Amino acid sequence: MSLTVLKLGGSVITDKDRPDTLDGEMLDYVADAVGDAQIDDLVLVHGAGSFGHHHASEHGVSKTVGSSDVAAVIDIHGAMETLDQFVLSRLHERDVPAVPVHPFSVASRDSDAELSLPVQQIATMLGEGFVPVLYGDVVVHEGKGVTIVSGDELVTSVSRQLDADRVGFCSTVPGVLDENDAVIPEITSYESVADVLGESESTDVTGGMAGKVAALLELGAPASIFGPDDVAAFLDGENPGTKIDG
Repeated sequence: MSLTVLKLGGSVITDKDRPDTLDGEMLDYVADAVGDAQIDDLVLVHGAGSFGHHHASEHGVSKTVGSSDVAAVIDIHGAMETLDQFVLSRLHERDVPAVPVHPFSVASRDSDAELSLPVQQIATMLGEGFVPVLYGDVVVHEGKGVTIVSGDELVTSVSRQLDADRVGFCSTVPGVLDENDAVIPEITSYESVADVLGESESTDVTGGMAGKVAALLELGAPASIFGPDDVAAFLDGENPGTKIDG
């Protein structure tokens, strides 16, 4: 099995300035690329964009700040289910055998905030010919009610546990940019880009470009960060944008 994991950024497929608003044109564009791809084993993860982020902010829930309010759980998870249905429907229109994996139902954090995400279900889905689709969500957190798990965290967890061969992050920018806004073609160590992204020690490893780079360098699998125009190229086996290989 040669596994590819692709993350679609929430800012790519939604209008982040307008709550609960899809960017239908962009979602159609990336869904076309997925539909045309000749890949046997693919896991998709999408971010929250204007759906989850809006509701999480309203309820004051983050990766570290939790809530035991049922209304917060229902609002945030419900918004993400709605977005996921949009993603699934676009994929089904292109005959992609996409099926949902709801992080709230399978993942959890312990009292030290370590994420537990069982992947046997995902592996079995792949073996049966499905394309599992995960998304940023709320997860139950020991001692805190629920907190947020980001799409980036899900990508790194799934990729590490299932030994992914290739990992791609579709962002709103064409790659990791240097101080002149030019794409850095390859990153093999965080030190080489620390002056642009900041020190890794001060980086939340699930948020922002610095967090993506830090997390991907630890994966042990070649990864790429690229813009929407390069989704098809990535799925075709190329390494567009910035290649990250620690």
